[in-house]
Amino acid sequence: MPATVLRPFTALWASQASSNLADGLLQAAAPLLVATLSRDPLVVAGMTVVQFLPWLLATLPAGAMADRMDRRRILVLGNGLRASGFALLALSLAGGWRHVALLYAAVFVAGCAETIVDNAALAIPPRLLPRAELERANGRLFATQSVINTFVGPPAGAALFALAASAAFFTGAAAYGLAGLAALLLPALRPMGETPEDRRSRPAGVAQDIRSGWAHFWGHRLLRRVAFISAAINFFGAVTGGLLVLLVTGPYGLPMSSYGLFVAVPAAGAIAGSLLAAHVVPRVGGGPTTWFAALTPAAGYAVLGLGHSTPLALAAMFGAALASSLNQIVVSTLRQAAVPDELLGRVTAAYRLIVLGVVPLGALTGGLLGRGLGIRHTFVAAAAGLALAAVPLASRVTTQALRDAETPGGEPSAGRGDAETGGTGGAADGPVTPTTRSGAA
Repeated sequence: MPATVLRPFTALWASQASSNLADGLLQAAAPLLVATLSRDPLVVAGMTVVQFLPWLLATLPAGAMADRMDRRRILVLGNGLRASGFALLALSLAGGWRHVALLYAAVFVAGCAETIVDNAALAIPPRLLPRAELERANGRLFATQSVINTFVGPPAGAALFALAASAAFFTGAAAYGLAGLAALLLPALRPMGETPEDRRSRPAGVAQDIRSGWAHFWGHRLLRRVAFISAAINFFGAVTGGLLVLLVTGPYGLPMSSYGLFVAVPAAGAIAGSLLAAHVVPRVGGGPTTWFAALTPAAGYAVLGLGHSTPLALAAMFGAALASSLNQIVVSTLRQAAVPDELLGRVTAAYRLIVLGVVPLGALTGGLLGRGLGIRHTFVAAAAGLALAAVPLASRVTTQALRDAETPGGEPSAGRGDAETGGTGGAADGPVTPTTRSGAA
């Protein structure tokens, strides 16, 4: 990358890396904390419900904000809010005040901030880089995310939690604070083509902005279909994701300190996928890549639910994370290349409303199934459900349609998009499954 664009991209990279570290620390510490407070599957899964409920409530307004405000300021303020919430939780834990409601509150606040920060962050790379650099830049961002969010953060979070629960949350709060400081190094990222006079005269029509973004997303058949594929992956991932800590410390009989390993091992697959995407996806095609991403987690759930071998379970998680990582880059590059910058924040928000809005519903379903069927049988049910959903959904989108969509005016017609059956392109945007914890695309 030229030095003129490398410096601001490095600031974004550093900000995202620091927030990924915080995410990884809390990805291990939060489930461990709730598991020490309750062994009720519904209470444990409730944390995932609370974490992703903001994607139902705040995603569309967050997308409008990303297209109306300076995106740098959004990253600074959003990370500051997350840092404050977890710092307060850590102070409560250090003072001996432990209650699941406190954890729920901190996670909910962080989830609200995440909807704002992530929508803005995903809309920034096209402002810093030419189209030819997007796949490589997204690969670097997702590889870093995979290393830190799943390989470095969870083991560190589990280790800190073993020392003192408050230590993990204090460290996470500090990492979010550093992410906000790094974002200050970005250039101003105000809406494209607007002068200060335009911004002062622009009507405060947030509702109209939301409607126009939703209309653009819903009218883009390829994005809509990819969103439903990703939603299916995330729904069944959420069914199992909130129960992973109970599976590991229950049927598998492993100590709590081992939980970080089950979150960290898929990082190797995610890193490989992120680094190989620019070489693999053009050769294999986005279609076969998405089939791989949808069916591999289904196989992983079956292995986790039916098996007893820890190495085999970790191997299944590795493969699913690799597939998910490849597709995160496919779908992120598709949105960034196919959607105009002035709509990118809102279209991303509409996409993520579908893809991540199902997560609290899936987590709630998982908690209820865990109570009624047991932990292992819930994983098996999720495997069957995802496999059945993937086939009819994935057959509706093709590799050629992905390529056409990146060309101006290249949105495929209904006839062509439906007729071709060579595979699909897509990714689980923000997967929460125990086999694919690679973060949001």
